[in-house]
Amino acid sequence: MQPPQISDEQRDQALAKAAEARRVRAEIKELLKTGSITFPELLERADDDELVSGIKVFAVLSSMPGTGKIKAKRMMESHGIAENRRIRGLGDKQRERLLAEFG
Repeated sequence: MQPPQISDEQRDQALAKAAEARRVRAEIKELLKTGSITFPELLERADDDELVSGIKVFAVLSSMPGTGKIKAKRMMESHGIAENRRIRGLGDKQRERLLAEFG
């Protein structure tokens, strides 16, 4: 089975959209690292912004000040959050627990 055929223009649009998504996600992680945005603010922004809600929870947690990759992984395991979970996929209880941790 072949992938769908798309025009060069459609391909360019898709590439631009992907580049924008990467840029936004990198910017959010940097804002978290520097403390310019808090975790509750991030969740609020994710409710309205499709690009922000698509960031993986692990990437967000490991970007938080004082939280590295190991601590983020342990935190996700203790809260029952899958490795590949994105912000939009967090359940209410998982959100509450993370807010209690970083709120």
